[in-house]
Amino acid sequence: MSAGAAASRPSDRQRAVRDRTRRGLARRKVVNGIMLGVLGLCVVLVTLPLVLILAHLLRTGAGALDVAFFTRMPAPVGEREGGMANAIVGTLILVGVAAAVGVPVGVGAGVYVAERRGSWLATTVRFLSDVLNGLPSIVMGIFAWQFLVRPVGHFSALSGGVALGAMMIPMVTRTTEEMVRTVPVSLREAALALGYPRWRTALVVVLRTASAGIVTGALVALARVAGETAPLLFTAFGNQFWSTNVTQPIAALPLQIFTYAISPYDDWHRLAWAGALVLIAIILVLSLIARAATRNRFDASAGA
Repeated sequence: MSAGAAASRPSDRQRAVRDRTRRGLARRKVVNGIMLGVLGLCVVLVTLPLVLILAHLLRTGAGALDVAFFTRMPAPVGEREGGMANAIVGTLILVGVAAAVGVPVGVGAGVYVAERRGSWLATTVRFLSDVLNGLPSIVMGIFAWQFLVRPVGHFSALSGGVALGAMMIPMVTRTTEEMVRTVPVSLREAALALGYPRWRTALVVVLRTASAGIVTGALVALARVAGETAPLLFTAFGNQFWSTNVTQPIAALPLQIFTYAISPYDDWHRLAWAGALVLIAIILVLSLIARAATRNRFDASAGA
């Protein structure tokens, strides 16, 4: 055998290194496939409860959805064609009041905490927000009853909306803080270099840049409080009649669902499932509208 042919053949050491490399690549491919499978399983487990809930609501509640459900008032036991028109309108009113109370306060507090993160006040607000996020909703209902219902002597939609808005504040605050902190520092520095004062930089540049995430966080908070029942038992109380007066008791889907669900009547049970389906649909529609509005605004600003 010639010396050139012998030199071209790999040595035992080279073959061993090549074999180890092959085994290492094969092992990494196996580990990568296993981890991708685990992550895919986690995704399925995250979405499975929502899919099962929606499927069950569609199966049990879709049959009770008709024109009467959206246009008629609750009917007595034994009478058909009853609906939840007053509860649907009442829920929209309560959600609107809650958003008007919780979103501005939460966004303002979140911007302050993010911009003044080292101050003692920002640290205190952050800590209290975390504590309030874990506060049971019934405690918030009792608090609202003590300070909003008892002094005036009657229940009202306004007190219910304020109670729900107070529950939104810590969630919106923490979400706003995290979104504002993701804004690059270079944007702040550029605005300050152009002569913007710090407060205007925070409101015009930073807040606008983080608005998509803030809107998403506000919607999550809104969805969280829209289905709350305990605070409304102590504030809005419920109403079997048509009422849009925010100073008087008002019907709401969570309260109506609760009343129908604990009843012994099958017809009311079907209406309770239908009400739950409508409640989820309301949150979904609000989310889609807010996402579309945010996307269109950013597209317009980019085109300009």
